[in-house]
Amino acid sequence: MTLSAPARWALRAAMALGLTFIYVPLLLVLVNSFNGDRTFAWPPHDWTTRWWGAAWANEGARQALLTSVEAGLGATAIALVLGTMVAFAVQRFQFFGRDTVSLLIILPIALPGIVTGIALDSAWRSVMGDLGIGKGLFSVVVGHATFCVVTVYNNVLARLRRTGTNLEEASADLGAGPWQTFRYITFPMIRSALLAGGLLAFALSFDEIIVTTFTAGPGVTTLPIWIFNNLFRPNQAPVVNVVAAVLIVLSVLPVWLAQRLAGPATGTGRT
Repeated sequence: MTLSAPARWALRAAMALGLTFIYVPLLLVLVNSFNGDRTFAWPPHDWTTRWWGAAWANEGARQALLTSVEAGLGATAIALVLGTMVAFAVQRFQFFGRDTVSLLIILPIALPGIVTGIALDSAWRSVMGDLGIGKGLFSVVVGHATFCVVTVYNNVLARLRRTGTNLEEASADLGAGPWQTFRYITFPMIRSALLAGGLLAFALSFDEIIVTTFTAGPGVTTLPIWIFNNLFRPNQAPVVNVVAAVLIVLSVLPVWLAQRLAGPATGTGRT
């Protein structure tokens, strides 16, 4: 499709406006993390790195960062196993209800976070509570895995659809067993998709706050929850800005790497 010059300029202006609306607030957070004024006077009169030192010395922030990393790694591990298995089942086999299974796997990422959180809270109280398993880090990992599995599923499914089964069938014809075929043919073909899906899953888990609020037990505080709890406390604003800047960087890097590995066709986000 060929667009006229005014239409092209209008699209460029709309794109620039959208990017400005999204990224200028994030840049302000990064800039304010070096603002020497505790009240964030604008423009900054002096620059400092002392807030970064204060954030690192904050025991609560460090523990929250560790909890977020643990929750993200746990949810990513579960998502990699379940998402890959379901993707293979949906793509490689014909069975009754296959489309329904695909819909049920994708649905959690389309639901509002508060709906997912309430559902998980009710399920945990009525089922896991009877088994004597209370809320804690494990419940956070399970809650995050419910939507992280979608990113792995979408990436692996898209890769399987693109690669087809010709190489696997050729491997079987040459006498290779199922494990050899998976090790030397299938796994290398989907390896980058697994890595991309895992990075996206970790990024989604790392900055999740709504589902975490409903699934975290007493004493379990992730980094987004820590930021929210300290946002309006006196003298904590500079430290919160630093922690938010770190959260931005740690969330952007996995998404960027995933996009580079898997390409734009397989990415997904959470609504």
